[in-house]
Amino acid sequence: MANNEKPVSSELEQILSNSEIPCFQRPRRATWLELKTVFSLAAPAAVVYLLNNVVSMSTLILCGHLGNLQLASASLSNNGIQLFAFGLLLGMGSAVETLCGQAYGAQKYEMLGIYLQRSTIVLMATSIPLTLIYALSKPILVLLGESKEIASSAAIFAYGIIPQIFAYAANFPIQKFLQAQSIILPSAYISGGVLFVHLLMSWIAIYILHVGLLGASLVLSLSWWITVLAQFVYILKTKRCKATWGGFNLSQAFSGLWDFLKLSSGSAVMLCLEIWYFQILVLVSGLLKNAEIVLDSLSVW
Repeated sequence: MANNEKPVSSELEQILSNSEIPCFQRPRRATWLELKTVFSLAAPAAVVYLLNNVVSMSTLILCGHLGNLQLASASLSNNGIQLFAFGLLLGMGSAVETLCGQAYGAQKYEMLGIYLQRSTIVLMATSIPLTLIYALSKPILVLLGESKEIASSAAIFAYGIIPQIFAYAANFPIQKFLQAQSIILPSAYISGGVLFVHLLMSWIAIYILHVGLLGASLVLSLSWWITVLAQFVYILKTKRCKATWGGFNLSQAFSGLWDFLKLSSGSAVMLCLEIWYFQILVLVSGLLKNAEIVLDSLSVW
C-alpha cells in the first residue's frame, strides 16, 4: 500500500459518490486522478531502470572505442553471461515487492526491513555459485562453440564484473523495499548521479589509465556498488523509512529462509524465461561467421 494510497482512495470515493457532479463527469475525473497517481509512481520507476541500463550500455559504447574485438567481447560477456545472473537475481528479488507490499498494507511495517534482510541473504548466497560461471566463462564459451580469441577476451571482462553479481543481490531487494513504500524518486536521483560518475570513471579508466576491458568492467561493478550504498544510506537517514527499517536483526533475518527461497525461485522463473531469450540470441550469434561484426552489431542494436 502506497503512502498516498489512502488519500487517493478517499478522493476517488468522494468523486464517484458526489451527486452534485454530473454522472458522465465522475468517471472522467476519477480516471484522471488515477492516471496522475500511477504516473507519479511509474515514471520515476521507469527512469531508474532506464538509467541502470544506460550504465551498462555506456560501458559497451566506450569498449567499442578500444576495437572491434573488445566491443564483441564486452557484448558477449555482458549480454551472454551477465544476463543470466541479472535475470535470476532480479526475478528472485521481485518476491520482496510482493511480501513488502502485503506487510505495508497490513501495517506490519517492521516486517519490511526483515524481508529486505532475508532477501539479501538469499540472493547473496545464490550469487556465490553464479561466480563460477563468470570464473569459468572462457572454457564455457569455448565449449559452446565461440571463438577462442573472443572467449578469452570476454572472460577478462567477465572477471571484472564478478563484484557486480553481489551488487545485484543487494540492489534489487533495496529497490523493491523502497518501491513497496512508493519511495521511487530518490532512486531515480541516485541512478542519475551514478550514471554521471560512471561515465567520468569509465573515461578516466579507458582513456587516461588505459586499463582496457578489465578496467572498464571493474568500473561497471563499482558503479553498481555506489548505487547500492547510496540507496542504503538513504534508508538509514530518511524519516520515511523509520518505521520500516529497524536495523539489523540476525535472528529474524536468518529464519524462514527456505520458504523465502522457494517463493523467490518461483518469481525468478517467470522473469528469467523472458530475459534469457536475448541471451541465447547473443550466444548463437557468436557462432556465425565474422562473429566480431555480428556481436558488435548486436551491441549497437
